[in-house]
Formats: sequence, structure tokens, C-alpha cells
Amino acid sequence: MSDRRILKHRDLNDWLSYITTLHARVIDLGLTRLAAVTARLMPLKSRVITVAGTNGKGSTVAFLEHIYRASGYRVGAYFSPHLIRYNERVRILGEEIDDATLCAAFAEVERARADTPLTYFEFGTLAAFVAFAGAHLDVVILEVGLGGRLDAVNVVDSDVGVVVSVGTDHKDWLGADRETIGREKAGIFRSGRPAILGADMPESVRATVRDIGARAVEAGRDFRIQPLASQWRYESARGVRDLPYPVLRGVYQLNNAACAIAATEALDLPVQADAVRKALTGVRLSGRFQTLPGRPLVVLDVAHNAEAAAVLAHTLATQPVAGRTWAVVGMLRDKPIEEVLVALMPRMDFWHVASVEDPRGADGATLAAVLAAHGAAHVTTHADVATAFAVARSRAREEDRIVVFGSFKTVGAILACMSTHKDQDG
Repeated sequence: MSDRRILKHRDLNDWLSYITTLHARVIDLGLTRLAAVTARLMPLKSRVITVAGTNGKGSTVAFLEHIYRASGYRVGAYFSPHLIRYNERVRILGEEIDDATLCAAFAEVERARADTPLTYFEFGTLAAFVAFAGAHLDVVILEVGLGGRLDAVNVVDSDVGVVVSVGTDHKDWLGADRETIGREKAGIFRSGRPAILGADMPESVRATVRDIGARAVEAGRDFRIQPLASQWRYESARGVRDLPYPVLRGVYQLNNAACAIAATEALDLPVQADAVRKALTGVRLSGRFQTLPGRPLVVLDVAHNAEAAAVLAHTLATQPVAGRTWAVVGMLRDKPIEEVLVALMPRMDFWHVASVEDPRGADGATLAAVLAAHGAAHVTTHADVATAFAVARSRAREEDRIVVFGSFKTVGAILACMSTHKDQDG
């Protein structure tokens, strides 16, 4: 591969446009092509924790990143997808990767791939590996993009695997039921190495752990959580710890935090006694029941599947407001739109539905039709998410709440708007 072909992609936007052209399909699950390219790249010599799950992956990665950083280790973390900037996907020593380092990593992958077609996600994942290898890290935490067994991050053998949850998202790719999907997610585990299993695992996950020969560490058996009045309790063979509730809201975050703690207990890198406390109270992760300052209250949540919608509905019910609740929602058409909207209908008074600017985006009229079919009232359709949010905000009172949900694209659009306004005001 000539340097001329590589160097013509001068900045990050050029690279991101270029890597969308390298494969005819957006998703092409499988590791054969990736393995061939990975063998030509600098190997990762860090310890690796890989995190899979229908929901909770990002939070668990964030908890792990903070725990190890609070213990003084050099840490890299890989997230997917991003909300505003691609750089959000790769964090090194607690900071988003800079454009220059990312572009250099893209160039290394381009040299190594020769004529091997890679998808956008595959190319970006290998670039993250290159950046991590160059940073000489102690530990790298990887968030699976889709499934597990055939996902790009699984080209690396992890020292500890974590499956946080198993739901029914991505049925077209992973299977029609939780048992089939669980088997795919459990494909991240390795023989003889710890396999952390979150709460409510289908039997297929346990069976796959046995088939692979991994060492199961299971919630409810090997580690337990107990919510208390002002704190929560984590118990394992290492002892009992009473801990502060995570700053990330939602009772489901206890499962994510517990899986992270179990993973640290399974990996041969000791953590400082107060590192877990620092992580629980210090982690910030956009789009996970994120509340914005000011009135009316604005909640941002990337919930886009049935399980996440049910959790969001429960959290809203346990945190009522004096006024009314306004929904701002945009979704991708390959998501379970009806299931998500129906789960949240009892919690919403007004609906502002929008088209999502993405090749996979559903149009607002589709969402409105689903709501109408289920008897929803006060439904307004908008051309885009930013407009929907602006209108809802102009009509809401101070005691009301606006809930933005449905996809990373939807939440990202609002965060981008807020960032632009802040820059203009500042």
C-alpha cells in the first residue's frame, strides 16, 4: 500500500468519510478478515477486559475505566457508538483520543489491511487497538458493538469477559430469542479465563461458558447485591462492602457496577481500597438517564430496545415530577419501535416524534402512526430531533419534564445543539 494513498486522507473527517467506502455492507459479522489484518498490526500487550450485553455495556466499561484509573493504572477504554464526536469512542488515560493520534492509527490500519475490505466499525476498532498498543497501557476495556462471538473486538483474546445483560435487540443479526442471543454474547469468553455473568442470564450463556471451558463468576451465586436505604451492599468471596449509590441513575446501574467489581476481582491487577467508591461517585456517562441543569427538567436516555425502555419507564415512575412529561423521540427503523413506544406510553403526557438523520433512521410519521394505533393523544410530528426538542421546550412549564430517548443519534443531536448554543453564548 503506497503512502500516497494513505496520506491523501489528511484530517479526521476525511478518514471517517473514507472508511465508509471500504466495504459494501455496513455490518459483516465475522473475524477471518479481521484476524488477517490484526496479525500485521502491533499487538496489544495490555490486559484486556471485554464487555458484552444488550444494555449496560457502556456503563460497565466506564466503571472499570474509573476503578483502574483511580488505582493508578494506565487505562484505555473503547466505547460504541459515539454521541457527538467520533473521538468519544477511544479514551486513553482518561481523555478522548486527539485527532492526530486517531488519524495516525487509521493510517496504520490502512497500511496493514492492503486490499482487505473492512466495515466502518471494524476499521475503527482496529485503529483503537493501534492507539492502545502505542500508549503502552496496563489495561484496556473494550465494549462489544454487536453480539459478541463475531464482533470485531472479539478478535482480541480477553483476560476477563463480562456479559452484563441479555435482551432481544438485533434479532435480525443475533437470533430470535434470548437463548440464541445469549449464546452469541457468550462467545467473548475464553477457555480457563474468568467469565462474569450479570443478573438474569439465559441458560445458553451458562452452557456456552461450560463448552468453552471458561470459569463462570455469576451474579446471585458468586457475587450479590443488596439495595439499602442510603447505600448498597456488594458481597463476594472477597468479603462484604457497603458502597455509595452510583451517580449514574437507575437501579439497573447496581448490576453494571457489580459486574465491574467482579471483573476487577477476577483480573490479576489489584485495585486500591477506595477506587470503587471513587468510580461510583465519579463516573459521568452521557445519555444514560442524564439530567441537564435548569428548568424544565430535561432527561436524556439512549434507550432503544424493549428492555431499556422498560427500565426507563420504571425509573421515570420512581422519580415523578409535579408537572407533565413530554417525550421527544427519534428511532432507527431496525429497532423494535412499537415495543419501545408502548412501554413508555403510560409515562408520557405529550409526544414530539421526529425523523432521524441517518440511513437507518425511521421517519417521524412512522412513530406517530404506531402511537396513534395504540391510542396515544397529543402527538406532534417534526422533521428532525432538534426541532422536536425546541418545540417541546418552548411549550413545557418549569415544573414539567422533557424526556429525550430512542437512539444514540437522537440524544447526540440534542447534546450537539446544547453544545453549539453554549459555544455561541460563551
